[in-house]
Amino acid sequence: MSLPPPVPYAPDVETFRDDEQDTVKKLNEAFDEILTTTQQDYGHAVRAVHAKPHAILKGTFSVLSDLPPELAQGLFATPGEHGAYVRISTNPGDVLDDAIALPRGLALKVTDVEGARLPDASGTTQDFVMINGPVFLAPNAKKFAGNLALLAKTTDKAEGLKVGLSKVLQVVNGALGAVGLDSPKLGSLGGAPQVDPLGETYFSATAFRHGNHIAKYRLRPLSDALTALTGEKVDTKGRPNAIREDVRKEMASIDGEWAFEAQLCRDLEKQPVEDPTVEWKEDEAPFVQIATLRIPRQDSWSDDALQKVNEEMRFSVWTGLAAHQPLGDVNRARRETYRHSADFRAAANRCPIHEP
Repeated sequence: MSLPPPVPYAPDVETFRDDEQDTVKKLNEAFDEILTTTQQDYGHAVRAVHAKPHAILKGTFSVLSDLPPELAQGLFATPGEHGAYVRISTNPGDVLDDAIALPRGLALKVTDVEGARLPDASGTTQDFVMINGPVFLAPNAKKFAGNLALLAKTTDKAEGLKVGLSKVLQVVNGALGAVGLDSPKLGSLGGAPQVDPLGETYFSATAFRHGNHIAKYRLRPLSDALTALTGEKVDTKGRPNAIREDVRKEMASIDGEWAFEAQLCRDLEKQPVEDPTVEWKEDEAPFVQIATLRIPRQDSWSDDALQKVNEEMRFSVWTGLAAHQPLGDVNRARRETYRHSADFRAAANRCPIHEP
């Protein structure tokens, strides 16, 4: 079956809402509640979302040669090798026992990227912020702000109850998954499969400009050592930092390789920009590899990497090239809120945040 041509990017692919700034204000208020609570608890400021890191990794990001014109855009227009930093995490704003099974996040920072920058994007890096599921939890930023306001009230509350609830939700979501009905919402509440993050596939979930076109992105394990970990359960019994410990042991002997892939939008009805809860089906918009991420064996929890990456860097979809402009109101809301969270950390910890 022949595919329709990629949809050309134009500013009118986005639909702007009149209340977007009000939504940003509400998101920042929820972030402030989380940030203030956790700083008081830990004596140290952490991120408002994806607070708990499991691994900090350094590697190379190689753009493939001979890409077709529609894929050879922006960062991917020029073949070559770049440095890369990776932070693997789980999504809440508080640092929880790993017995609470939650969705994974992977933030990727590609270095030495030349080209016209997004507004206020300092440095020469390109960030990709990804989750281990193809869709976002909320259809728009306003709905997400409402969800976050409720979650902010649970920050640092009743961790024991969260562990118990997580076990129940994992069973429910596992049963749904057996018949193809697993729920992203249940996963976000603690029902996500408690599996090894090195074997997971990560998605941008939201849409981005891909030069003259529109795309979502995916990071998929390639090397045998990584694919062997896909679906492998993590034993968290009596181990509050089990994921960190397992990944550290594995990365001491694994040379990891991932495919970085683009999924070009080919029909704005089937692959909408403004509703990230709609999955872009692969048979209608296939993923194609455009780069390779390689991470050699290393200590994934070294003091130096933690200071340099976890403390002194921020990851934002708005750090990068204008050719990869984030699209949709969820992404537009992320611009100010991500910076707001990073500025809070920098001030509270007296540690400037900067690009490498």
